[in-house]
Amino acid sequence: MDKKELRRSLLKTRQSLPLEIYQSQSLQVCEQLKASQLFVDAKLILAYFSTRQEPDLSSLFSLPKTWGFPRCVDAELCWHEWSLNDSLPLQKGAFGILEPSVDAPVIQPDAVDLILVPAVACDRQGYRLGYGGGYYDRLLNRPPWNQKTTIGIVFDFATLTTLPIDPWDQRLQAVCTESRLFSC
Repeated sequence: MDKKELRRSLLKTRQSLPLEIYQSQSLQVCEQLKASQLFVDAKLILAYFSTRQEPDLSSLFSLPKTWGFPRCVDAELCWHEWSLNDSLPLQKGAFGILEPSVDAPVIQPDAVDLILVPAVACDRQGYRLGYGGGYYDRLLNRPPWNQKTTIGIVFDFATLTTLPIDPWDQRLQAVCTESRLFSC
């Protein structure tokens, strides 16, 4: 199965999860992250606002960490600080995903300890299947971003033995699901 067919199939499965199961599994993903030493040690964490029933990490955002979220600027991701107490409202970006305000403080790569990467699927080697735009692969291919600790976030059903990969695909250091966090 090629990436496009696999993406379509996995998105259909994810979006068909009943709300109660989706919410429960999202909370379990968050519990797995909170138990991880990578997460415990991180002070500044880059995350995402869930869309299309991606695992919802919002229960983590009240923890005493500095949180960063992406804005899509042309073909790149620009990271901004945001907290639940932020006076600057979130806004919908180009893909309908919530983003911090352009006026929110910009995060410099050297301050980042951990990146929680959304994915449609991940494999046991740390490769991810995204939505096909290449935003995270471009980011994680460039210094100093390519030295950052990354954890792919998916549900168990989207953890596959192997994924079709292209030369530009970037590996993640770990993958977190509702049942476990494993190193790649």
